[in-house]
Amino acid sequence: MRSDLGMGSKAERRVALGRSALESGGYVNGERGYAGGERAGDERGFVGLGIRRRPPVERVAEPPLRPTAVLRREWLFRRALLVADVVAIVLAFVLTVGLSSRSLQLTWMSIVGLPILLVAAKMLGLYDRDEALLRKTTLDEAPKLLEVATLCTLVAWLAGGLVVEGELDRHEALFLWLSLAGLLMLARAGARVIALRVAPTERCLFIGDDDLAEAIRPKLVHGGVKAEMVCHLDLDGVGSWSTDACSAGRLGEIRELARTLDVHRAIVAPDSADAGEMLDLMRTLKAVGVRVSVLPRLLEVVGSSVEFDDLHGVTLMGVRRFELTRSSRALKRAFDLLGASIMLLAVGPLMLVIALAIKLDSRGPVFFAQQRVGRHGRRFQMLKFRTMVPDADALKDSLRDRNEAQDGLFKIADDPRVTRVGGFLRKSALDELPQLLNIVRGEMGLVGPRPLVIEEDQRIEGWHRRRLELTPGMTGPWQILGPARSPLREMAVMDYLYVANWSLWSDIKILLRTITHVTARRGL
Repeated sequence: MRSDLGMGSKAERRVALGRSALESGGYVNGERGYAGGERAGDERGFVGLGIRRRPPVERVAEPPLRPTAVLRREWLFRRALLVADVVAIVLAFVLTVGLSSRSLQLTWMSIVGLPILLVAAKMLGLYDRDEALLRKTTLDEAPKLLEVATLCTLVAWLAGGLVVEGELDRHEALFLWLSLAGLLMLARAGARVIALRVAPTERCLFIGDDDLAEAIRPKLVHGGVKAEMVCHLDLDGVGSWSTDACSAGRLGEIRELARTLDVHRAIVAPDSADAGEMLDLMRTLKAVGVRVSVLPRLLEVVGSSVEFDDLHGVTLMGVRRFELTRSSRALKRAFDLLGASIMLLAVGPLMLVIALAIKLDSRGPVFFAQQRVGRHGRRFQMLKFRTMVPDADALKDSLRDRNEAQDGLFKIADDPRVTRVGGFLRKSALDELPQLLNIVRGEMGLVGPRPLVIEEDQRIEGWHRRRLELTPGMTGPWQILGPARSPLREMAVMDYLYVANWSLWSDIKILLRTITHVTARRGL
């Protein structure tokens, strides 16, 4: 097991608690042989976990059955969202009435209707969703927020003068609907940012193999997640656990471990253990007040795009087809073409200014064309504004020792080949604008798998190659979901799951998240 250690006698007790962690296959906070944490200090030890019993030095009070930090986090997020909804609804009505050219006024029924709207939001699960999630996002609940905005607008419009003294006309009702939808999302996003900063860090116990633990660990501090892995247990990695991993005694020890280390959430990655044993394990953790997240290995293949089918009391998961239907493909192409055309009209003058700046800054062409692999393996010339010196490719071999990427990718944080204008273009992602021409020509889409160069594409093998079922995109999950220098294999998995789960709404979400990602200058 593993732990962050302080100084003094408490730290010594934490170290003593984990002296035998090497025997258990457990890790706490990243270092073999240590156990503990902010609340760790129980000298009784955990025999079944490989932490041997020591003679008691002093009595330490047992932690409460339900971790107070868990309850405080949930209370904080619920109250923040409730306040955000109240502010958004009130502000939307005030703006509608105040900006109207007619003399409109809110009635006392508008005050009565506010709790009704909040109850409707509660019935849609908008206040209970966050407790089950590590990454709390507002975009994913946008469809339900649109339902609340639509319901609110319809009631205000159809109620005549009961809510607004003087009936709303169509323009005012449309403004109310748009302002409600926008303000609800903005207020909730802001509330989550504030709550995330104020809330204590979520302490996670990971139960699964080493590879998955190392894959999950960096994601706990990336992109709106405030968590840390304080303990890792590999139930199948130790002989004493492999045959009886979830017996009553073992479950009791895990329960005691969760209480002593003040675990807030357990991330369970079922592997070879029996399903019944895993259920017992999750029930035990939930009984201690620990929230449980499951990492199902099945979704690595089918993705999250499944439909739950109730077969007379038996739940089945219906897996959708992998490839897009003709209508879905036509819808995606229409969306890409419309979006690219509008963007070209909007940024056309800016592209002329950038082209002039590139010519004045260094010799060479304005555009940089590089051969990439597109849909079904067809190759095309991807366009970008030139950001490097003209002989950049010739200098690549001399800089390989400074490469910071993995698995065949080539990236350097402070690349000496980048020009002065090119550095600004890269940080602002403006060098990608010429790819709008690739979209109009049908070689790329607004959102899609990453367009790889030939040598990178040759490293993709097996079922990962099905990522090429869709045209590559200007942006995609590889840009906003993973760290800036994700390994090529992890990028290929992201692309495969994107294709498996495609929907127009997922494209819209990725585009919106790309805007915030670029604005924050992350991963460029």
